[in-house]
Amino acid sequence: MRSGTGLLTLLILAFFLYTIPAQALEFGEVVDKARALAEKKYEKPPEVPGFLRDLDYQDYQSIRFNPEASLWREGLSLFRVMMVPPGNFYTHTVKLNEIDATGVRPITFDKTAFSFPDDLAKRIPPDLGHAGFKLTYPLGEGTEQNQFLVFAGASYFRGVGADNSFGLSARGIALNTGLPSGEEFPSFIEFWLERPGGSSDRVRVYGLLNGPSVAGAYRFDIQPGPTTRVDVSAELFFRSDVEQPGLAPLTSMFYYGENTVRPVGEWRPQVHDSDGLLIHDAGTDEWLWRPLVNPSRLKLSYLQINRLGGFGLIQRDTAFHQFEDAEARYDLRPSAWVSPRPGWSDGEVVLVEIPTDSETNDNVVAFWKPKGGASKGEHRKLDYTLSFGGKDVAGQETGRAVNTFMGDGDRTGGGDAANAFRIIVDFAGGPLDALKADAAVVGNASIGSGGDGAEVLEHYVEFIEADNNWRLSMLVRPGKGTDTILRGQLLLDDKPLTEVWTYSLSEAARIRQGGS
Repeated sequence: MRSGTGLLTLLILAFFLYTIPAQALEFGEVVDKARALAEKKYEKPPEVPGFLRDLDYQDYQSIRFNPEASLWREGLSLFRVMMVPPGNFYTHTVKLNEIDATGVRPITFDKTAFSFPDDLAKRIPPDLGHAGFKLTYPLGEGTEQNQFLVFAGASYFRGVGADNSFGLSARGIALNTGLPSGEEFPSFIEFWLERPGGSSDRVRVYGLLNGPSVAGAYRFDIQPGPTTRVDVSAELFFRSDVEQPGLAPLTSMFYYGENTVRPVGEWRPQVHDSDGLLIHDAGTDEWLWRPLVNPSRLKLSYLQINRLGGFGLIQRDTAFHQFEDAEARYDLRPSAWVSPRPGWSDGEVVLVEIPTDSETNDNVVAFWKPKGGASKGEHRKLDYTLSFGGKDVAGQETGRAVNTFMGDGDRTGGGDAANAFRIIVDFAGGPLDALKADAAVVGNASIGSGGDGAEVLEHYVEFIEADNNWRLSMLVRPGKGTDTILRGQLLLDDKPLTEVWTYSLSEAARIRQGGS
C-alpha cells in the first residue's frame, strides 16, 4: 500500500513538473533587475577564452550540440531547448535559467552535451557556459523537432515559419545605427525559459538586456506555426541620451536583385534575404513598398507616416528560379512583420542600407525611431507583435509590386529621351486578380521628396498576359536632387488598387553606369 502511495505521489509530482506552466517568476521582477542595472555603471560581459573567439566560421560550425541533451526532452512538453556554444562572433556567454512549478534554477553548462573537434575538446573549460539557445517544436505533421527560434549574439534573435529556412534577424534594440557616432550593440545577458504545459503550443521567455546606454527587460510569448508569432513586451531604462534609438529592429541582407546591377562574375540571378521594406500607414490606410538596394555609400531613409499600422522586411521573391541557389535557398527565407500595440509614440520608420561586396554581411536594418530620440533617465515601455513567415505575413490585401526593372530611356525599348530612365514596375495580387485584361486601370507616377527639377515624361499601364501582371511603365528624367524619390501606383475609378511603390532615382543612375 505504501509503495502504491509513493508511486502515486511521484506521478502527481511529475504531472506538475511537466504539464503545469510555472508562475515562479513575474515580468516585474525582470523589470526591477533592468532598472537596477541602469542605475549602475555599465560593465562589459567577460569574454570567453581567445582560442574560441579566434575560431573561424567553419571551425565553429564543427561544434555540435547533441539533441539527446535538449532541455525538456524528458517531459511532456512539445518544446525542446538546444544550447548554443560560445565562439567565433559569440564572444561572451549568457546566463540561462529554467522556470517550472518548483521554482527557478540555472541551466548549467554540460561539456558532454556538445561534440567538439579533438583539438578543441581538451581546452574547453568545464564551466564555459552558453552563448544562447535554440527553441524547437514539431512544425510538421509528425513528432520531428524543428528549430524555429534562436536567441544568440548581442540582442539578436532569428525566427522562421513552418515553410521557411533561417534568414533575417530581429533584435531587442538598435542604437545609433548608421550614424557617424558609431553603433552601439547592447546584449542580452540573462534569460529565463518557462517550461510549457504538456499540451501547450506556446512558450514564454524572459530576457535581461544591458549596454553602455540602456538596460532593458523583455518578455517573449512565442507561438510557432506556419507563421511564428512573438508577442514582445519591453521596458527600457536609458543611462544616457541616444540620438537614434531603433525600436523593434529587423536586420537582413540584400546583395543584389532584379532592380540592381549584378556583380561581375555572379551567375545567380539574385542574392538576398529580403527584397523590400513594407510599411502600413494606418492613418491613411496606405501601404508603401520600398525595394531594397545595395548602395554605393551608406544610405539612411526616414519615412514619415501618419499612424503606424506596421512595418517589415519582406522576401517577395519565393520561386527557386529567381535565385537558382540550391545551397542557400534564398527562396525559402522568411519575411518579418512588426505590428505595434497601443502606446507607441510618434516617430518614423528608418531604413538603413549599407554597401556590401558579399552576401555574408547583414547590410539592411529597419526600425521605428521615436520622435526626439531617447533621454538619459528615460523609462520607455514598448509592446508589439513580431511575425515570421511567408511573403503574405503582413496580411496585406492590396495589389503589390512583384518586379522592378530599369534601364536607359534613350535606347530600343526604353524611349528616345536623353538622360532619362525607363522604369518598369509589375503589380499583381489583391483586387488586380479579379480584373479583366481590358479594365480601365490607370497609373499614378509622381516625383516625391528630393525632386529638384525631376520630371515624369510619360507613363502608361498595360496588362501582361504572359505573367498575369499589370505593368506600370515610366519614362523619368532625374533633376538636381541628390536622392530623388519616384512614386508609382495603380488605380481604377480613382480608387487605389495597389500599394505605393517608391524608388530612389540615384540607384537607377547606378544601373546605367554599371553599378559604379
